[in-house]
Amino acid sequence: MTTAVTAPERAGSAPDGTPVHRWVLERAGTRVAVLDYGGILQSVEVPDRDGVRADVVLGFDDVAGYVDCPSPYFGALIGRYANRIAGGAFTLDGRTYRLPRNNGTNCLHGGERGFDKRVWDAEPAADGHGVRLSLVSPDGEEGFPGRLAVSATYALDAGGALRIEYRAVTDAPTVVNLTNHSYWNLGGAGSGRAGGHRLRIAAGHVTPLDGDSVPTGPPAPVAGTRFDFREPREVGSGYDHNFVLDHGTSGASVAAELYDPVSGRVLTVTTTEPGIQLYTGDAFDAGPFGPCEGIALETQHFPDSPNRPDFPSTVLRPGEEFRSVTTYGFGTADDRA
Repeated sequence: MTTAVTAPERAGSAPDGTPVHRWVLERAGTRVAVLDYGGILQSVEVPDRDGVRADVVLGFDDVAGYVDCPSPYFGALIGRYANRIAGGAFTLDGRTYRLPRNNGTNCLHGGERGFDKRVWDAEPAADGHGVRLSLVSPDGEEGFPGRLAVSATYALDAGGALRIEYRAVTDAPTVVNLTNHSYWNLGGAGSGRAGGHRLRIAAGHVTPLDGDSVPTGPPAPVAGTRFDFREPREVGSGYDHNFVLDHGTSGASVAAELYDPVSGRVLTVTTTEPGIQLYTGDAFDAGPFGPCEGIALETQHFPDSPNRPDFPSTVLRPGEEFRSVTTYGFGTADDRA
């Protein structure tokens, strides 16, 4: 099947009345819907081992569902800084910047009005295989320095894998950490808890956290702990942790593989990012979805990196370009260990 990128259709309105549109991509058996509100990945339809298609990300039928949801970030693009910045502050080049404390004492996912609450400009991708979203975050927005120009391109490759490419440039030194916050349930959205999925993460270390989900020290080995997913095992529950991927910052490689033994669907996550946040959604209660009905695998830099010089840097300076690529591949397997 050749790539089909449908003309955008009206999907509702943002809280300020701005029109929101839906873009649909289809190729090689994968069908994806993207909203320009929040850059939300609204649906991903793929077949199971018997060829039966289902939507494997949690989401809502209309924009109002996302706006009114008490548990935010479903499927959204996250920025300027994904995950937490401790104390809602960081110092860069000798100057301290104060951010919203929207997660206890921390700044989470870009603050009170992050990229997940913005309507992005949208246009067909240059290669014709996807949609390119872009926005400009002005200097000082949510306390972050620099005028940041950001783009995120969603595209399907020849095999039906979903590729998200993030780019950003700035006119002043700043920090950047971008991700997508989809919740995956390979049994199909609404099929129940996803804790029975089997997960492998290519990570020998995890960042230990305090009670506020802020790293307390250098990465710790996963061997002999409940964080050891180097061999596939059931996900279970109780996770909201950053795993330090073995490939580091050396380039794209497989970060994680998620498998649902009931449907036979397999999700393979490949990324250029050095970390992946596993979140099992234990706490959320969002409309039709209850705790642990979706698994987030957020490719990203580490939490609180702006305050941790020992972590891979998230600093972006004028003349540089932030670039990150994550690919979600889909398939099936009749039997997995």
